[in-house]
Amino acid sequence: MSVKGVKGAVKQPRLEPAQGMDSVGDTLQRLRESFSAGRTRPAEFRVTQLKGLGRFLRDNKQLLQEALARDLRKSAFEADISEFLMCQMEVTLALKNLHTWMKDEPATKNLLMLLSSTFIRKEPFGLVLIITPWNYPLNLSLVPLVGALAAGNCVVLKPSEISTSTEKVLTEVLPQYLDQSCFAVMLGGPEETGQLLEHKFDYIFFTGSPRVGRIVMTAAAKHLTPITLELGGKNPCYVDDNCDPETVANRVAFFRYFNTGQTCVAPDYVLCSPEMQERLLPALQSTIARFFGEDPQSSPNLGRIINDKHFQRLQGLLGCGRVAIGGQSDQSDRYIAPTVLVDVQETEPVMQEEIFGPILPIVNVRSLDEAIDFINRREKPLALYAFSKSNKVVNEMLDRTSSGTFGSNDGFTYLTLPSLPLGGVGNSGMGRYHGKFSFNTFSHHRACLLSPPGLEKLNDIHYPPYPDWKQRLVRWSLGPQSCTLL
Repeated sequence: MSVKGVKGAVKQPRLEPAQGMDSVGDTLQRLRESFSAGRTRPAEFRVTQLKGLGRFLRDNKQLLQEALARDLRKSAFEADISEFLMCQMEVTLALKNLHTWMKDEPATKNLLMLLSSTFIRKEPFGLVLIITPWNYPLNLSLVPLVGALAAGNCVVLKPSEISTSTEKVLTEVLPQYLDQSCFAVMLGGPEETGQLLEHKFDYIFFTGSPRVGRIVMTAAAKHLTPITLELGGKNPCYVDDNCDPETVANRVAFFRYFNTGQTCVAPDYVLCSPEMQERLLPALQSTIARFFGEDPQSSPNLGRIINDKHFQRLQGLLGCGRVAIGGQSDQSDRYIAPTVLVDVQETEPVMQEEIFGPILPIVNVRSLDEAIDFINRREKPLALYAFSKSNKVVNEMLDRTSSGTFGSNDGFTYLTLPSLPLGGVGNSGMGRYHGKFSFNTFSHHRACLLSPPGLEKLNDIHYPPYPDWKQRLVRWSLGPQSCTLL
């Protein structure tokens, strides 16, 4: 099986472990033996691994910044706020709360279980596979890794081969900070990832496109392996007529062009009336010039497209509709200017696929109802945004649509809050993570009932025969009025 097209994946050399000369099978067996021996279960071991991740981030910040700059021309500040700080925040949160997260969770009892102990134990799944993309190659590798290690799993990390410089650091440096009897990095491209997926894992966490997500899910189904799919899609952004166009332009442009538009939760297209479009276009033009200067190609705040394949794909999308702002490109520099398209038809390619670049189509609708209908006719998006001064409009959009996440009058700043989960619905994915949600994702929640070995006379009520008095007593004991005891 070949996993082609993991955000534009290309074939790489044979899949092999990053450290040592042992085979993939040997590496997986080594990790399984470590887990079976209980090495990863103690809280002290998990703390040591999390602290190792923290040291990796601190010790290698410059090295990682340079790698991100080579891969995506990502500025040091953008790398800081979207990669380093978020990873470090997750590590710090897990270290602070790990013992609380690990505690058994008491469960309510009924009268029949009055003398028993009932609780939920959070147990590690075992051997976990994390497959990560190239657009935020540090963040999207380490944030799920924090959850997997905190939950006590052994982990195989498969970073994207497309962000080659960051992959190299994750491959050669990260294992030095973790226990290599419980952690490994695997190299390879789509074909080799397919071969890796033929092995049995106890949990798979995948971030990438819906198309490849289906391939990964099919592979997981062969082993009945539970899975989280963090996918993408076309994220709508509705702009109401009562909005201030300058405010909307600032917020939409920031989140659309952040990381050169290569963000799975970025607003993918705008829905607004023709009248709002006329007000919004000059505001977007002014905002883009203020953010990136008159020559955005020379701006230190605008990155580059990841590779030639994606550049050519995006260049093709520039032919959709009519270019109202931007539209310039330079293949030798993998540069595409921040662009706004108008007069876009639903059937054009730019409205059929996730754009994943600095291109923003505007589609005209005449009303909120029409915008909601437009959204609901399509696959459920990973994110949905609504701009309006009216709480009624915002709440209608929230109540009458479905998406992985929702934001009003803002973009994806919610990603900075580990108290909120990130996850899709339908075509945009399944499962969730960030903060405690990551720990829960990588933990099996085991229902436990511990009953005393004696006191058998009390159990006589369970056993036949069942005279009327016993039937009444059992029904009463199992009734809703008794299911409140801890």
